[in-house]
Amino acid sequence: MNTNWKERPEGGGWFAIWLIRSIGRYGGRSVARALLHPITLYFLLRRPFEREASRRFLTRALGRPATTRDIAKHIHTFASTILDRVFLLSGELDRFDIRTTGLDELHEPLDRGQGVLLVGSHLGSFDAMRVLGTRRPQTKIRVVLDKKHNVAMQTLLDALNPELAANIIDGGMDGPSVLLAIKEATDEGALVALLVDRAQPGAPTLDVPFMGGTASFPTGPWMIAAMLKLPVCTAFGLYRGGNRYDLDFTMFSDRLVADRHNRAAVIADCVRRYAGILEATARQSPYNWFNFFDFWRETDHAATLPASAPAADAGDAVGPRRIA
Repeated sequence: MNTNWKERPEGGGWFAIWLIRSIGRYGGRSVARALLHPITLYFLLRRPFEREASRRFLTRALGRPATTRDIAKHIHTFASTILDRVFLLSGELDRFDIRTTGLDELHEPLDRGQGVLLVGSHLGSFDAMRVLGTRRPQTKIRVVLDKKHNVAMQTLLDALNPELAANIIDGGMDGPSVLLAIKEATDEGALVALLVDRAQPGAPTLDVPFMGGTASFPTGPWMIAAMLKLPVCTAFGLYRGGNRYDLDFTMFSDRLVADRHNRAAVIADCVRRYAGILEATARQSPYNWFNFFDFWRETDHAATLPASAPAADAGDAVGPRRIA
């Protein structure tokens, strides 16, 4: 299986995306959710790559061979969060039961006028973080996003929320340009959100132990945090079924500082720590894992490794790449 997530095509295309958007907006969320079952069946039958990626991950996470039912539940969970993007990005948060923990910790540096780096992953829904806009409307939220990937979906979501689109920092720019954009935003006290579990092709990575195997994580986001001496907060928006999401915020560092002589060691420690946090959360909520590609460096035999090995301690975990 190809480990390059950027080479995977979008599923569905323009027509399917606009169709589900139209049904969701005009027919309602209940009607649209009824369509998730045939969508799940389509991916089970027609997308063997994603089906196999799901099987590999769930076999690790569940500690047993993943069944077709497990894979179907996994795909259905993913489809549910994609549908909910239509409503979350349209600002229709009252449709959802969103429960948060750790917001007070996140508010402390923002109250001091400090910008914060909010790091997430393809575990759960990062779109559910839109609740921050209602809980703290005075804080500008900037999102680092590669605009060239998933163009059809991104264009649609830009149309749903022009204000959010205008505040996107294009993660597809060269490294210095991204660094400068993040610095300008955090200097203004903004909350800058980005995903740190995937790297752009050719970007620096660190191989670390992850869920019984070895995975590459980007180092770029942590290098940016260290160079700008930013507070860093981890964030997970986990889908719990129905209309419920649990948002968890935990301060990773009050101020990430690294001198030239120890910068590599500090960044490696950040990657390992984050990988440990991600692993523990993914084991607790395995159907929220939305990296439908071969995340590990091993070949087929790795998918049969038992997932019952203890997760790495949150203070002794995995490593970074670049902005995805």
